[in-house]
Amino acid sequence: MKFVDEANIVVIAGNGGNGSASFRREKYIPFGGPDGGDGGRGGSVLLEGDSGLNTLVDFRHMRKYQAQNGQHGSGRNKTGKSGENVVVRVPLGTVINDAETGERVGDVTNHGQQLLVAKGGRGGLGNVHFKSSTNRSPRQTVPGSAGDTFELHLELKVLADVGLLGFPNAGKSTLISTVSAARPKVADYPFTTLYPNLGVVRIDVDRSFVIADIPGLIEGAAEGTGLGVQFLKHLQRTRLLLHLVDLSPLMPDVDPVEQVRQLQKELWNFDPGLMDKPRWLVFTKADLLPPDEARSKAEEAVAALGWEEPWMLISSVTKSGTDELMQKVSLELEILKDEAAVLEQPETGSDED
Repeated sequence: MKFVDEANIVVIAGNGGNGSASFRREKYIPFGGPDGGDGGRGGSVLLEGDSGLNTLVDFRHMRKYQAQNGQHGSGRNKTGKSGENVVVRVPLGTVINDAETGERVGDVTNHGQQLLVAKGGRGGLGNVHFKSSTNRSPRQTVPGSAGDTFELHLELKVLADVGLLGFPNAGKSTLISTVSAARPKVADYPFTTLYPNLGVVRIDVDRSFVIADIPGLIEGAAEGTGLGVQFLKHLQRTRLLLHLVDLSPLMPDVDPVEQVRQLQKELWNFDPGLMDKPRWLVFTKADLLPPDEARSKAEEAVAALGWEEPWMLISSVTKSGTDELMQKVSLELEILKDEAAVLEQPETGSDED
C-alpha cells in the first residue's frame, strides 16, 4: 500500500431545513391558527481517529464529503428530520489545517476521538413562533441556515514513542525488523526505505512501545534534498530519538563524527525543537569489525563529539546489544512519561488572607 501523508479534502455540512408557514384546518375550527413546524438541523462532518489506518491514501480517491440537509418543517407542528452526520475515519496523528488560511483546526491522536470540522446549519422557525395577540395569522418564517463548507489540508505525523534516524544504510530497517514484527525492505543500497515503517517492541506482557523507521537523510535534507525531508516531521511527535551511525569498514571514507554533525545540522534547520529531544547514539554493524576495534572506534567518535547522552554499540544481524538497547529505551520512556505527567498536572495553591 502506498504511503501518503498529505491530502486535501472538501467537507460540506448540510443546510438546515426551512420553517413552515402553515395554518390549522379542521372541521368546526374555522380559525385554527398557525401550526407550521421548524426545519431540521443539517448534518455535520466529523473526523474520527482509527488506529487501524496508517496512511491518508484513501483521500487521494475520495476528496469530497457532504452531509445531508435537514428536512423542511410542515403543518401540525411537525419538525423536519435532521440530516445524517458524516464521520470520516483518519489515522492517528492526523493534523488538520484550513487549506486557505493555514489556521489549525485540530489534530486526532486517540482511537475513537472525534473532531467536528464542518457544523450543520440550524433549522429554521415555523410560523407558530410568531403568533401573538396582535398577529393571530402570522405568515412569517425563518429559513434554515447554511452549513459550513471548508477545504481542509490533512497532514499525517506518525505517532511513535521512538524515532530511528540516520543516513542511508545506517541499519535502521535492519534494527526495526530485529526488535519488532515490522518487515521493512532491507538491501545493500541507499534509500531502501521510501516511507516510514512502524513496529511494536514488546518488552514483556505489560510493557511495549512503538518505534518508527524514518527514510534516510542526506546533507541538505532540511532544504529538500533527498527523500528524508518529507518525513522529518514524523520525528516531531516522538519522545526519544535513536541516531544510528554506521561503523562499517566497507565505507572507509565516511567519518562517523562528521555524519553525526551533519545530521544535527539538518535537525536544527528543520525544527530546532528536535534538538531538545533526548537523542542517543547507536553505533551499528559492529559485527563487521573485531570487538575491540569496534568499541575503540565508537569511543573515539563519542570523545570527538563531546557526547553526553547515552550511547551503545550494537549489531542487528547478530542481535548483539539489541535487547539491552530496547530494555534501556523502555525504562527511559517510562521516565519521560512520568515527567510529562508531572508537567501536565495543574498547579495547586492555597489562598491566604
